[in-house]
Formats: sequence, C-alpha cells, structure tokens
Amino acid sequence: MSTSVRRPSRRAAAGLAARVQAGESPIGRARRVNRILRALAEAYPHVYCELDFTTPIDLAVATILSAQCTDVRVNQVTPALFARYPTAADYAAADRTELEEMIRPTGFYRNKASSLMGLGAAVVEKYGGELPARLEDLVKLPGIGRKTANVILGNAFDVPGITVDTHFGRLVRRWGWTTEEDPVKVEHAVGALVPRRDWTTVSHEVIFHGRRVCHSRKPACGACTLAVDCPSYGLGPTDPAEAAALVKGPERDHLLELAGITPDGATTDAAR
Repeated sequence: MSTSVRRPSRRAAAGLAARVQAGESPIGRARRVNRILRALAEAYPHVYCELDFTTPIDLAVATILSAQCTDVRVNQVTPALFARYPTAADYAAADRTELEEMIRPTGFYRNKASSLMGLGAAVVEKYGGELPARLEDLVKLPGIGRKTANVILGNAFDVPGITVDTHFGRLVRRWGWTTEEDPVKVEHAVGALVPRRDWTTVSHEVIFHGRRVCHSRKPACGACTLAVDCPSYGLGPTDPAEAAALVKGPERDHLLELAGITPDGATTDAAR
C-alpha cells in the first residue's frame, strides 16, 4: 500500500486549473480521471451503501426516507419500520397515522408516508409485489426518481448505476469531469468517463470522499490524496495539520496515512 502523496505547488495547481478551464484535451482528462479513480480505490477499498437494508423494497424505502435526512438517522428508524412493514403489500395497506409516526424523525414524514404507501400499492398492482429491476420501470413508481432508482439498481440488483447526489455532483464538478449542473446530464457525462462495470463502486467512492474529505464549505485539501489531479486544490486549507482536522469518518487514520499525515496532524517522511 502506498503511503505517499504529492501536494501540488501553488503554481502547479493554478496551471492545472487553467488547463481544465480552457478545455482539457480528451486524452489528458481521461488520464487524470483514471489517476483519480485509482486514488479513490486506494482510499476507500471497502465501500458500501451506507443505508441499511435486506431486501430491494427495504432499500427503496430507506432511500426515499433519506431525502433531506442523514443516513445515520434513517438507519435508526428503519429496523422497526422494516419489521413492521416487510413487503410492498404491507406499505400499501399501512395505517397512515402509524406509518407517519414511525418515520417522523426523518422529516417531511407526511409526504414520505404518501410516497411509501403509493410505492407499495403500485408495486403490488403492477409487479406482483416484487420491485422491478429496470430503470425505466423504477422511475415510474411513486417516490422514486432517477437517483433513487440507480441506488436500488446498483445495490439491490447489481445493475451498474451512477448515483448523482449532492456530494457526487459537487465533487465531479470540482474535479473538472463535467460542468453540468443537471443530475441526469452529470450522470451521462461521468458515465462516458468511467467504465460501466465500475459505476456503482465509483458512486460510493465519490460519495464517501465528499462526506469524509471534500466537504462543501471547507474541503480538506491538504490531506487529500487526489490533490495533484484536482483543479480545485486550494478551495480549502492546504496546510496538512489544518486539513487533517477536517477529515471525518471511520477511515480517518487510513486516509491520513495515505496523505503522509499522522493522526495528530504531523506530516511524515512519506509526504512530499
């Protein structure tokens, strides 16, 4: 395992940003994307869906509940919910008051209850109670948009899908993979850069990185192993010790080791 990271000089970072802004060559971008993909794979070798689930309908429900809510909070709610409503038919026949009360901690519980009950009814009516495994079918169901459908496909059915949430969109724009803002256009742009077989895994890796290192307001640039290939390097603190304090999550020590930083923020001989 590599434990070194190159941090770009201010001049090198400005040069990369200028090249990307001016219009990076396709081969140059492809090479840079591949280097970022390798760095992500090394940083997050054990990615997974952070929503707990057992069945496809469980994952659909959890993903609907995750709107405007953290995965941690959703995972606190769903054990009792899944035990009470194990099938699509159970959601279709749910008592609204009871269902709303169970999902209240996730916020927007009235709208979410309507989506869950509608989802259950539609799955029972159109698909015999089994969630379909095609994008074109999933997006027609209540509460399921393209992002949710790709989460379900990739994690419940092993069908490659790119999940464009706020973290994913923010990071791929920061990296200069696309300038698109529309999630569907982002999905297609990234899909053209990443092998299809890797879409689900890369989605997780990017989201992990957005939650742990490349934060919205203050990214940990000085502790990021993608720094040398990031045209947005410098948006956050580049000092290793200051950046290290911003790194979050259970992989923190591993991420800092890769960046040549000790857990207390000191740089090691591996950093250069």
